[in-house]
Amino acid sequence: MKNMITPPYLKKGDLITIVAPSGKVNPKYVLHSKSVLENWGFRVGLGEYVFAEYGRFAGTVDERLSDLQKALDNPESKAIFCARGGYGVIHLLENLSLELLKKDPKWLIGYSDITALHAKINNNGICSIHAPMSSHLAEENGNDEASLYLKDLLFGKSISYKIDSHPFNKTGESKGVLRGGNLSVLSALRGTPYDFPPENTILFIEDIGEKPYHIERMMYNLKLGGALQKISSLLVGQFSDCEEDESMHKTIYKSISDLVSEYDFPVCFNFPTGHVKTNFPLVCGKTTNLLVTEETVILD
Repeated sequence: MKNMITPPYLKKGDLITIVAPSGKVNPKYVLHSKSVLENWGFRVGLGEYVFAEYGRFAGTVDERLSDLQKALDNPESKAIFCARGGYGVIHLLENLSLELLKKDPKWLIGYSDITALHAKINNNGICSIHAPMSSHLAEENGNDEASLYLKDLLFGKSISYKIDSHPFNKTGESKGVLRGGNLSVLSALRGTPYDFPPENTILFIEDIGEKPYHIERMMYNLKLGGALQKISSLLVGQFSDCEEDESMHKTIYKSISDLVSEYDFPVCFNFPTGHVKTNFPLVCGKTTNLLVTEETVILD
């Protein structure tokens, strides 16, 4: 596998640009998150159409594409902070150019629907950050654990996560490239140029508002498509607002556990990533070490 490019870490005074490539945003969240980033020492700019509305979207396709492309191409901007997820990034993928980004790499930050942007950027050899967005920084005022981890990452500090074990975990140790995000988005990208390469991958997944059988079906896609046979390990994050279905005769976690039981890679359940307050930043594309023991899980 080709070496992934890690964009330069930031320093105080660097410019971060906030854009909204998916769903329409609440301006108060964006403006508050702007203040948080400024309090961390950054200059912050806003995309021209960040407050635009076009149905459920933050502007038309052309407006959202324009803001994102300008932020990617702006040599002064050192990071792009996505205001929110929702739905809409898939409209932009085909026409989004990464030619200047490959010459002048910078961090892209976000999660949920932003998973599709991570997929395109990572498949072009550049790391990115799966992390909280505007509403999180605004509601927590940038002082919670996940926000402070993001701050540390942006300034280039090494991060090591240590969490408690889960009964469904499978012990072991692995090294691989961290990839993943929202399971529904990953599933929608399967078989496209934006699909993730499973070889040597530590895959992490999360989702929101999905029925348990939808989640199991998407996991079977990974199994039947051969991805699960090739990954190095699996981090199972949070499935928010996914009401358990007694007629399935098993929980969502138990369904996933049964499905991956035949493989010998380590598995971590209940990892703090997803549509939750404790949404730890993860560097997509970064070579990472995972250790799962009977007592703890350590991700470096």
